[in-house]
Amino acid sequence: MITIQEAILVEGRYDKIKLASLVDAVIVETNGFSIYKDAHKRAFIQQLAAERGIIILTDSDNAGRQIRQYLASFLPAAQVRHAYIPDIYGKERRKAVPSKEGKLGVEGVPAEVLLKALRDAGAIEKVQKVSAQPRLSPADFMALGLSGGENSAALRRRLLKALSLPENLSTKMLLRWVDTAEKEARLRAALGKIQSDA
Repeated sequence: MITIQEAILVEGRYDKIKLASLVDAVIVETNGFSIYKDAHKRAFIQQLAAERGIIILTDSDNAGRQIRQYLASFLPAAQVRHAYIPDIYGKERRKAVPSKEGKLGVEGVPAEVLLKALRDAGAIEKVQKVSAQPRLSPADFMALGLSGGENSAALRRRLLKALSLPENLSTKMLLRWVDTAEKEARLRAALGKIQSDA
């Protein structure tokens, strides 16, 4: 069992159960989209963010992306870390059919994938100092060919796959993900490999 100082936000009850078997942390469910209407829970989450910081860990599907963006919209960036699970296709054991997009959610991905996502967010072991601002700017992304160019979207998709990040991650969220020198180095190395293979 790994102890994490930050509170972790997940979408639902089964996500919380899975995560609670791996980490000792405050784990809060958004109850899916009901967080949009729950002012009391939003206030509680804001209080947790101010006291201990927040890690947002949602599914890699479109619903998870929307919930993540909503949570990030009312929390100060300096108090939030983003943990991403890669796109893994399959079906959760408890479900009769796969999800609409066919991707496993937090409850369905292997434990080592969840722990890696949390480590990558800087939550486990030695906590990295995270900047309130992304390390790279939109102009840097343009210079790297990740935005504004004819093939930028295709290059970004290949990069997201190489970094084991969700395929629907927006440019803005990718910029937020690059919040440490280690992540910037990983991004640049993956981009260099993609460009040399082309």
